[in-house]
Amino acid sequence: MAPPNATSLARQARRTYLDLLVRELPATATAIVEGARLLAQAAADPAIHARRRDAALDLPPRAPVWQQQWHDRLVAADLATLSPGAKAPAAPRREFSLVDDDTIEHDILASRLALAISDRATWQFTDLRARLSTLERFEDLSSQDLLQPQTLANSVLDAWLAAGLPLDHWRTLQTVIHDEASALAEAGYHEANRWLLGQGVRPEIDLRPFIRRSRASAPSGLGRSSGSGGLGGASGATGTGGMGNSGPSTLAGSPSIGRVGADGGNRGDSTRAQGDAASASPTQHHAEVVLSRLNEMMSRHLTDYAGLPGRRPQPASARLGEAIRQTQAQIQQRFRAPAPGAPEAATPPLVLEDLQRSKQALKQAADTPVERATIEVVALMFQSILTDERIPASVRVWFARLQMPVLRVAVGEPDFFANVDHPARQLIDRMGSCVMGFYIDTGTVGDALELEIKRIVQVVEAYPDTGRRVFQTVLTEFERFLKHYFTEHETTRKGVSLAQQVEQRETLAIQYTIELRKMLNDVPVQEGVRDFLFHVWADVLATTAVKHGPNADETRAMKRAAADLIWSASAKVSREERAEVIRRLPPLLKTLREGMAGSGIPPLKQEEHIQRLNNSLAAAFTAKAASISDDRLAQLMARLETLDELLPEVGDIEVDQSTIMNLSDYETENLEVVSGGGTAPTPGMVKWAQQLQVGSWYQLDYRNRVEPVQLVWQGVRKHLMLFSTPNGRGILFQSHRLAAFLQAGLLVPAEDESLTTRATRKALAKLDADPERLLS
Repeated sequence: MAPPNATSLARQARRTYLDLLVRELPATATAIVEGARLLAQAAADPAIHARRRDAALDLPPRAPVWQQQWHDRLVAADLATLSPGAKAPAAPRREFSLVDDDTIEHDILASRLALAISDRATWQFTDLRARLSTLERFEDLSSQDLLQPQTLANSVLDAWLAAGLPLDHWRTLQTVIHDEASALAEAGYHEANRWLLGQGVRPEIDLRPFIRRSRASAPSGLGRSSGSGGLGGASGATGTGGMGNSGPSTLAGSPSIGRVGADGGNRGDSTRAQGDAASASPTQHHAEVVLSRLNEMMSRHLTDYAGLPGRRPQPASARLGEAIRQTQAQIQQRFRAPAPGAPEAATPPLVLEDLQRSKQALKQAADTPVERATIEVVALMFQSILTDERIPASVRVWFARLQMPVLRVAVGEPDFFANVDHPARQLIDRMGSCVMGFYIDTGTVGDALELEIKRIVQVVEAYPDTGRRVFQTVLTEFERFLKHYFTEHETTRKGVSLAQQVEQRETLAIQYTIELRKMLNDVPVQEGVRDFLFHVWADVLATTAVKHGPNADETRAMKRAAADLIWSASAKVSREERAEVIRRLPPLLKTLREGMAGSGIPPLKQEEHIQRLNNSLAAAFTAKAASISDDRLAQLMARLETLDELLPEVGDIEVDQSTIMNLSDYETENLEVVSGGGTAPTPGMVKWAQQLQVGSWYQLDYRNRVEPVQLVWQGVRKHLMLFSTPNGRGILFQSHRLAAFLQAGLLVPAEDESLTTRATRKALAKLDADPERLLS
């Protein structure tokens, strides 16, 4: 129910937003002028440098007018929000002959800025919109509302034109303008939210995602409601911001951590338009929002908390430190191996019961309200973790033993509540992400993985006074363990072995191509032979080296064939040389056919390549160029012998099912290579794909199957990634194809928030309902 003064509260919230924008507007304009100056000093092509220089020179003298025009339009937009009949200042007349085209260009540029604002300020804007919805009982903000990203974008651009600044300068400085205007909007939304929170307006906004699994309603598989902003992607038809005021759109395929609301449609074109600005890790952004809310609450209720997350680590008080040590000893006692005939080790519910009893003793030993509040928050977090049925019970009991070490770190290092990258958080999240998928199949974790988790917990317990350092050390060790674990695990080792062979073959093919190009740079060889060596024979050499080894006789034979082909295709000016070519040709062609067959090239395609080579060899008989001497041929052969000592840094060749057909006679049925599906991924999606972590679980929709898969292997350069189903079938992706699947929602994370983020969110909900728990 809305409070009796709801209208005045909503009005004041908008006034708070406007006041901050007006107050910070001079600093924003100054920052844009300075950004233009720095951009003009950066190295660039002459044409780009000239445009940047002109913009940097023209902007400063007109900046005061632009700033004033911007201010006037913001005030007018505020009046228009109060009185829908009021009109904002008209945009400057455009004297161009193609008025319609110019208007379209104006709208496109304004929409791009609105999209950038929506992307950066998604969470603050969504929270503010939800709070105003409570006060004003609207389904969504008016498209002309002062708070709309599009309204701010229009005011910036219209003021720019009114100040006599051309659109060419805007395009040149677009990145700078987007960054500064987005930061200004985010600060304004934050200030309005802060004010409404102080008035008690919706202190709790549910962070749980609204997940739409219907293929018809949401191609991404995970979507947003129409009443909530997105992580930069399509919200419902009544959303805000973005192109044509259609709303901050949701990254297709990204786990959209949103608020519950009415179901709205997704729009793929808005999704793709935003790709470059997309966050590479939506779950991390969600975690940052949750931690921000927790710190906001702690600061509101604890006068001594402000600034603590930024201070240097300090150990817990002596009394609390001793209480933590005693509690930890009691927990360890419960986990000792039972003697013959003794009762079984404690189960998670019993451990949880023990920890809850210990909480009051810990609070009594605390010296400050902040220590007591920290004890409460950590206890609530572990209550969530220990009651999470998705974590096998055998692992939850080991997580329980981490509560006291984590509490010690949280008391001594308050940035545990402010930093999503704190190693204690990362360790719990990584171990949780690896084990939470096992409940889908058997509900049990392999012995090796469980033993590693046990070892890590025991190491953390053994070094109680080292703070985050011990967590960082064991986190690094756990990542190293995972690389070997899936390589040796019975259900995944076949797929991993094949994937490693694919990567090795790809790397060698690139290596051979690069080196062959260098070798033939100054060698007189027919163009058709060059193409064959670069596009066909390099892959044959790679395949043979992977199957038999780089120094095997079979590989040497293929290298020798390359040298013979190079010599045969050079000019032949004497009768003896031509006779030698004719003598060598049958065995050479036989070797070429064998090599192509071993590389999986079909017979018909082989014949096409052979025919082209015959034409090139015939042309060599009549060529006037110099021939290749025996000494030069020996040098080429020596270079071929040492090719394997060089490894390229990058690779960009396609991988499809034919790539692996001849690496194993029977294991290919256990490995699928994804060669199609999805749409062209944005750079943001490619970045996200390369940040996926080994061990994490996903839901994959591929070949009419929707099933859980675990990321079990990544190539050295993360160009190839292997997923495994619970029964051990491997599915191999290239990074760009994986990004396409993420973007299309064909691959979605099984968990839309990390273990500690979920635990923090649940703790925050309980504290919102009963803030006295922090102080008791």
